[in-house]
Amino acid sequence: MYRKSRVLIMMTIFLVFILSVIIGGSIWSKANMYKLQPAEAASLIPARGPGEIQGDRNEREQAAHASAAKPAESVKKAAVKSALATAKTETATAEQAKPQSSSKTVYLTFDDGPSKLTKSVLQILDQFKVKATFFVIGKQAESSPELIRQIADGGHAVGNHTYDHDYDKLYHNFSEFWGQIKQTEEILRNITGYRTSLVRAPGGTYGHFDKTYFSLMAQAGYQVFDWDVDSGDSARKGVPSDEILKNATENGKRQSVVLLMHDGSGHDATVKALPQIIRYYKDQGYRFAPLTPEVKPVQFHTGGNLAKGRTAPDQAWIDSHIVLNAALFEKGLPLTVTAGGVQTKLEPGEYELREGALFVPLRATLERLGAEVAWSSASQRAEVKWNGQGFTLLPRTGEIVMRKEGEASGRRTGKVELRNDAIWISLRGLLEALGHPIAAVHKSDKQWTVRAF
Repeated sequence: MYRKSRVLIMMTIFLVFILSVIIGGSIWSKANMYKLQPAEAASLIPARGPGEIQGDRNEREQAAHASAAKPAESVKKAAVKSALATAKTETATAEQAKPQSSSKTVYLTFDDGPSKLTKSVLQILDQFKVKATFFVIGKQAESSPELIRQIADGGHAVGNHTYDHDYDKLYHNFSEFWGQIKQTEEILRNITGYRTSLVRAPGGTYGHFDKTYFSLMAQAGYQVFDWDVDSGDSARKGVPSDEILKNATENGKRQSVVLLMHDGSGHDATVKALPQIIRYYKDQGYRFAPLTPEVKPVQFHTGGNLAKGRTAPDQAWIDSHIVLNAALFEKGLPLTVTAGGVQTKLEPGEYELREGALFVPLRATLERLGAEVAWSSASQRAEVKWNGQGFTLLPRTGEIVMRKEGEASGRRTGKVELRNDAIWISLRGLLEALGHPIAAVHKSDKQWTVRAF
């Protein structure tokens, strides 16, 4: 009984073994049926670069950290963006603040214009947003008034460089120099509407000005400017732009620089060098400004080969030309005059208040009111016509012959002066001679107002 049980157990174990082999082989065969060999696997994978393969290797790690990395990356990008914005803002602020907070100033000055080059100079200055000073020649201002207006309208300073730049005449005696200054001053005033007290002597003051020139110009209310850095653009004909740039930037690290350049004909190289000159001074932290009467003038010492035989003006000439001229530049109130339905305005310096009376220049005032004024050198008299009325004025005697429709209608004597080849007359006497006596005079904090019938 026992042997039969043992045989049955052994047969069962043998059958289980046989079944295991059969089943296991079948499973292994099926597994190998779906298993790809390396070469076969490679043929099914699209060709990829090293970076993509490396990306596959890191894919699971990146996926595992994705939710943590996204917030961190977002913060990083925001921080970089903020830093760049801050850097740009700080750089822009520094660039703007640098020249304005600096005590270093450069005054760019241009002599001998205006010419065809002046417009290019103005365009460059506008491009860099800097202001300059133009010392202009009266004769050329007469022929190119539109350029003078462009200079003034652009916020640049207009200075007086005499009428014709003729050394022999200007430095033979002071009265010739004075005459050219006054002639150019009136030309510029008629173009810009104001007087300039800024003057530069052609060739500079060294070897040209003596103590008389300096003293009388100062007494008359002018500021005479030389320079302390010379671009050398007029040292000879055809100075190249790189030499001009080199000279213009050798400033000895001055806190204040008055730089001499020229915008007259033949100075194309100066125009070419100008942008680099401006960039240099900007990089050095200078601010740019036009000259004003408040800027202390750079002036050379007297010396050199002064003209021989100069005679100083006598006191009578000084009293009639120099002393009263300074009043033209004194700060004051504008004067508004209304007569015959016409109104005009005289700026401070264009009229005078003396001994309780207002004095005005005859021609300038009447022409602004629309009158015609003619001067006869032969008879030394002025003829005035306005609205069917007029008068004849003899300035040496002060006699006024009033006329109506061409006929004499009365005579009177007025307060009249002949100064600097201009006739000055009391405003009251002028308006009465025209048949429009003064009705009211008023002074406010802003202006004088004169209203005539």
